[in-house]
Amino acid sequence: MTRKAPRRTAERILATSLELFNRFGEPNTSTSMISAELRISPGNLYYHYPSKDELINTLFGQYEHAATELLAAAEDVRDVEDAWFFLHSLFELIWQYRFFYRDLNHLLSRNRRLETHFPALLMRKKSALRALLDHLPTGAPAAPPSAETERRQDALAASMVVVLTYWLSYEYVLQPRSAMEPENAQDALLRGAYHVMSLLLPHLGDAARAHLTGLLQAYQAPPLP
Repeated sequence: MTRKAPRRTAERILATSLELFNRFGEPNTSTSMISAELRISPGNLYYHYPSKDELINTLFGQYEHAATELLAAAEDVRDVEDAWFFLHSLFELIWQYRFFYRDLNHLLSRNRRLETHFPALLMRKKSALRALLDHLPTGAPAAPPSAETERRQDALAASMVVVLTYWLSYEYVLQPRSAMEPENAQDALLRGAYHVMSLLLPHLGDAARAHLTGLLQAYQAPPLP
């Protein structure tokens, strides 16, 4: 049997940094903590990543690439079940890199790359969700959309982005000691997807609304305290 080659030091540093940033928050995680966790010297870490910002930017590059690929799948959404799994996948990716959302204001205030790239990523999310909305059955007769309909769809897509962006922060405020722990991931993701999908209910046709109501009942997570 072929043995797997050990991961390179640079990859191990990234994986451990992500784990510690997610667990303790980026401001509370030093490069010394990362090197101690890996049992390597600080000099070895700095050889691969000369600063903590280099670590953050590399992790953000990974997240941005994965998010851009996932958002392209919005064009394939055709019903509420597709929409549910698409949004749940978005939450899963956000959870994987959750420190960006937990520490967002802090990171934006001190990291130039995030300051310029994160807003653009949110706009791509909004465009993807707008495409998703355009493909869902509303029950209304097919007709050219009016300016008012366009504004409402844009507002709905923006509201969905807001919930996607700040849901984990909401969970963290209510449960700061446990919200970001791995064992709470599934419930947190289900609650987030539930609330984003609930925004769609008033905008769907009768059959799609009934289908979505059934999905929400089936996948509803335990409520927050």
